[in-house]
Amino acid sequence: MKTNYSIIYSYIIKEFLISFVVAFLFFFFIFFINQLLLMAEEIFSKKVPFGDVVLFIFFSLPAIVAIAFPFASLVGSLMCIGRLSADNEIMALKALGIPVFRVFAPLLFVGIIFSLVSFITNDYFLPLGNIRLGNMYRKILYSNPAIELEPYSVNRYQNTTIITGEIEQQLIKNIVIIDKTPQNNKRIISAKEATLLKSKEQKGVVSLRLENVFSQISLKQANGQYEYTTAKIMIYNILLKDISFSLMNPGPREMSSVDVWREILKKREALGKKKKLRDEEIRRELYALIMELRYSKEHPDEERMARIRKVYQQLQKKKTLPVKDRSLQLFELEFNKKFSFPISCLIFIFFAFPVGLYTRKSGRTVGFGLGLLMTSFYWGLLFLGHTLGTRLEFSPFLSMWFPNIFVLTLALILLLIRVNR
Repeated sequence: MKTNYSIIYSYIIKEFLISFVVAFLFFFFIFFINQLLLMAEEIFSKKVPFGDVVLFIFFSLPAIVAIAFPFASLVGSLMCIGRLSADNEIMALKALGIPVFRVFAPLLFVGIIFSLVSFITNDYFLPLGNIRLGNMYRKILYSNPAIELEPYSVNRYQNTTIITGEIEQQLIKNIVIIDKTPQNNKRIISAKEATLLKSKEQKGVVSLRLENVFSQISLKQANGQYEYTTAKIMIYNILLKDISFSLMNPGPREMSSVDVWREILKKREALGKKKKLRDEEIRRELYALIMELRYSKEHPDEERMARIRKVYQQLQKKKTLPVKDRSLQLFELEFNKKFSFPISCLIFIFFAFPVGLYTRKSGRTVGFGLGLLMTSFYWGLLFLGHTLGTRLEFSPFLSMWFPNIFVLTLALILLLIRVNR
């Protein structure tokens, strides 16, 4: 008699999808509330129009979904397998002569589908959402400068410090700007009023229209002397990339995997050229040093020889110093993450299957609790890998793939133990 596995598959998939939806809604709600709390401080408290707030929340959704999807796969699969195991349904299927891998097959299929959906979300909708979020933030910033320029506060943007007084609508009162001139002289600009404008001529620039301006420049090489100017109106430009809010400066998170890879190739090529130039410079300096050493042998001079030895040691040290590009490391980390995090949907199902088989009672509850513990542990590994990759320049591949490798190894060990029992 031929077994109709389609009925079994559809039943298992249905059970898994029910558990997945419950887990997804849980994680979505947690991350959504967290996003709302962050925006409550940055956006809601600044009297931003309701329509802009709704759009801001909408464009934040892809980031929330991208995080919630893999974790919901883990918890959902643990709840599903735990429920089937606790109610002895897996045992009943085995008693009917149905192999255990037949129970796992539909979960494996769903895991592959979920990984693809998660990858599309991470690779297309997440960058698109971040870009739209950045555009929306810029729009809000122009209409309400208090978002970035808090009233009665000190705001630092790279080499510029902006001190603000009272802010009413788009009007900033009693503003002070401290920066440096192209000659590296300290400059202090004060104005009675300022208005935040969008520069039409220069893309990526926010302009401050200052009124009743007094400017003082301290001359660095003139023994305390200074210059000052006054003006009725002055336009002061700020690059958007200098503003602290990360959405202002699109990075690898705002790109697709293809675009990130293209940037990586460009940066690797630029780094290779930089290394080549460094090596050629060292060779030229060594050649000049050898010529000077030959001259010193013919005309002995202790002082010159000491200087040659010192320069030689400096060149050797310079030769051993690696030529780095930190932005390349960040792009490679993000590129690996764009693949490793979505594939975790499938890895988590591999892990959940043998673990769920050990459940004997309260299958869904136990699976939910174990899932929360595992997601916390996985998130910790991911955070550790990202920290090692950014600060210690650890291998981008291992930094982003180690959590998956660890979970998969643990799953295979548990599965082997279960099979041999």
